[in-house]
Amino acid sequence: MLGPNDIVSALEAAGFTHLVWIPDSHLGTWEPALRVSRLAPVRLCREGEAVALAAGLMLGGARPLVAIQCTGFFEAGDAVRNVAHDMKLPLKLVIGVRSARAASAGKSGDNCPHFAEKLVQAWELPHTRFDPADADAAALAGALKALVDQPTPAAILWAE
Repeated sequence: MLGPNDIVSALEAAGFTHLVWIPDSHLGTWEPALRVSRLAPVRLCREGEAVALAAGLMLGGARPLVAIQCTGFFEAGDAVRNVAHDMKLPLKLVIGVRSARAASAGKSGDNCPHFAEKLVQAWELPHTRFDPADADAAALAGALKALVDQPTPAAILWAE
């Protein structure tokens, strides 16, 4: 299982300059490792704001990663549409999918896992699924490399 230090080290190695985030659920466990990293973590109040700020950073030459939970991704839809399809910026997202493991085991009635994938598809974002509980550092490095190498906006659906 990957810990926060492994995750933050992989984000740094992938070349991200900023982590624009709302530290919900599992994503919030990264904070201690971020405090001592060379990434510039930027906390925001709303997910749409995170997408807009990431767009500004990209326009300024930075390589931000937006990390938000799936319910926040739902809220940020118009900002994602605007940045990804109108501005055509290569927005990169890690979307924490709440209850993903429990839902796949048939132990949750939470509909977030169902709708997270459908909305990523609706916004035509290339995406991969990633479960940090079943992965090692090499798998994370590969998933982040695929994300970074995607010339268009793209996402990782991060199982929680």
